[in-house]
Amino acid sequence: MIVISSSARLQPWIELLRWNKPTGRLILLIPAGWALWLNPSAPPSVVLILQILLGGLAVSGAGCIANDLWDQRFDGQVERTQHRPLARGALQRGPAFALLLILLGLSLAVVLSLPATSLGLCLALACTAVLPILGYPSAKRWFAFPQAVLALCWGFAVLIPWAAATSSLSGSPALVCSWLATVVWTFGFDTVYAMADRRDDANLGLRSSALSLGSRVVPVVRGCYLVTAITLAIAAWSAQIPAPFWPLWLLAAVFMQLSCNPLNKQDASMGTYGKHFAQQVQAGTLLWLGLVLARGWGA
Repeated sequence: MIVISSSARLQPWIELLRWNKPTGRLILLIPAGWALWLNPSAPPSVVLILQILLGGLAVSGAGCIANDLWDQRFDGQVERTQHRPLARGALQRGPAFALLLILLGLSLAVVLSLPATSLGLCLALACTAVLPILGYPSAKRWFAFPQAVLALCWGFAVLIPWAAATSSLSGSPALVCSWLATVVWTFGFDTVYAMADRRDDANLGLRSSALSLGSRVVPVVRGCYLVTAITLAIAAWSAQIPAPFWPLWLLAAVFMQLSCNPLNKQDASMGTYGKHFAQQVQAGTLLWLGLVLARGWGA
């Protein structure tokens, strides 16, 4: 009985952090994985992997809380979000904000634990990232393409791990292209995510790239995935990634395009968009596994 009661009390917090939906956490960590295995010092140490993992989960949780604090008034009127804990009254804003501060503090502690050679750069990047991460949810109120703001936030998932591993941001083709692949990929899959909310967003006067693009939305998403595949291939080629990467790269590139086919259906359901999101996790993981296998090739 005590266990059931404790579980019931924890459930709203789990939902607030989206830990009940792990795909959203994984899709942030995947670009970090690309960066850790594409940079010149790859493969990374176990300690660095754990630091990036913990920092990524903390920032992701903070972003989810910020999103729900911004959107509490709207979430109850949107089919996909009406059962979120703040929207349904299962949690109050004060405790949620306190957890947000705790997670930001944890993120800062992770940055401060990085080696001295990379600490200054990583701290500067982390501080730069805070404002867009916390302010992103407001973009749907004033910007026609708010998913582009999220995409720029996702770009820090490449820059910070790269800086932590190499103590620099050299502007190499591998870094620039892996960052660009991440930004464009994120814009694509988050636009699809916004497709599920088009009717409700329009009724509430909110903006999204799915609404702004109209009938062009699926071709644009396909184009995003094509650019993602090409730029990540350039990054891998520039980093002299060997043979095992390329079959998985081709498989992921084709899979991204195939995953867009159901989006053309007029009667696409909420589940269709959720499945597409999960498929991008699978495609991104294939690319990361290709990099891991390639770095271990002949080692």
